[in-house]
Amino acid sequence: MTPSDTVRSEGPAARRTVVLLFGGRSSEHGISCVTAAGVLRAIDRSRFDVIPVGITKHGATVLVREDDLAEYRLEPGALPEVADNGTRVLWPASTQTRSITVVDGSGALRTLGRVDAVLPMLHGPYGEDGTVQGMLDLVDLPYVGSGVLGSALCMDKHAVKTILADAGIAVAPWRTVTRHQLDRDPYLADRLDEGLSYPLFVKPARAGSSVGVSRVTEASQIPAALELAFAEDATVLIESGVTGREVEIAVLEGRGGDRPRTSSVIGEIVFTGREFYDFEAKYLGAAGVELELPARVSDAEFESIRDAAVRAFEVTQCAGLARIDFFLTSDGPVLNEINTLPGFTPISMYPRLWEESGLGYTDLITELVELALEQ
Repeated sequence: MTPSDTVRSEGPAARRTVVLLFGGRSSEHGISCVTAAGVLRAIDRSRFDVIPVGITKHGATVLVREDDLAEYRLEPGALPEVADNGTRVLWPASTQTRSITVVDGSGALRTLGRVDAVLPMLHGPYGEDGTVQGMLDLVDLPYVGSGVLGSALCMDKHAVKTILADAGIAVAPWRTVTRHQLDRDPYLADRLDEGLSYPLFVKPARAGSSVGVSRVTEASQIPAALELAFAEDATVLIESGVTGREVEIAVLEGRGGDRPRTSSVIGEIVFTGREFYDFEAKYLGAAGVELELPARVSDAEFESIRDAAVRAFEVTQCAGLARIDFFLTSDGPVLNEINTLPGFTPISMYPRLWEESGLGYTDLITELVELALEQ
C-alpha cells in the first residue's frame, strides 16, 4: 500500500478528494464543461479537494487546471471545450488502490493521490448512459449518481418508457423506429404517425438537452425530423404531443435505505412564444420561454407528481439524483423524462428546485458526494 492509499480518519473534519469529471464525447460536451465550472466555484473547499479531469471530444482523459476550468462560460456560438493538453489521467489499476496517476506530455508519471469519490458532470452518451459508471465500478471507485442499469435505462427513452408503462406510470404514446428498419421498408416513414396525435415530437432515443428533437405538425415534416434525430442516434422515437403544463421535480436518494426525497416545490416551463423547450431556450437564453419557480399547483397536484416521481426513481433503480419531468394534464401527471445527471449550473432547474426547498447549491453538492461515499 502506498502512502497515498493510507486510510484517513473518519470524522467531521476529514477532507475528501473528489474527481470532478466533465466534457465527454457527446454533443452535450460544452454544457458539461459549464456545469463542471459551476460546481468547481461552489464546492465546499473546507471539506473537499478537487481534481478536475476532462474528457475531450475524442475520448482522451486529461488533467485540467482549475484556473482553466473556472473560465468556462456559456455563450451563444462559443460553447467551451476540453482541450487536449497532452496529459493523460490513468484510473486506479485495480480495486486494491484508489490512487490516480497523470502522464504528462513527456511521458513522465506523477501520482495525484487517493481519490474518495468521482463527481461526474457528464451529459449524454458516453457519460450519462452507464459507460463511465461501469468503468468506475470495475475499479471500485465511488461516484455520484445512478449505477450502470439506472443510467443506461433512463438514457434510453424507448426502454425507460416501456418499464414505466409496465409499472403503471403514465407516459406519452410513442413508437420507435431504427435506421435499418427504414432502409428495409422505405414506405415505413409514411406510417409512423399511425395511432399518434399531432403535434408529434421526433427524438433520438439516447440523447439529452433537446439535441436532435423536432416538433412536427404535419406528416410532410417527418422525414426531415427523422434525419435530424438520426444524426444523434440510430434509434428514434416518435411521440404524441401531450396537452398539459410542463413541470419538473427534483429527487434525491434517501439516506440509510430511506425512500427518495423530493424538492418541496416544482418548477414549470411557461411558453411565451416558443413551440417547445429546445436547446437554445434551455442553455442560450433564447426568448419565448420562462421558468416559473415555484409553480402554482394544488396540494393534490403536487402530491401526485411527487408520488409518481418517487415511484419512477425506484422502478428505474436510480441513485443519487434525478430531475423528473412531467406533463401535468387534466387526468394527472404524464412522465416525460428522467434525467439522471441533470443540468447542474447554479441557474439550472435541479439546484434551483432544491434552493427553493431550503438546500443551497454548495450544500447540495456536499450531500451528493456524501451519498456516494455512503454507498
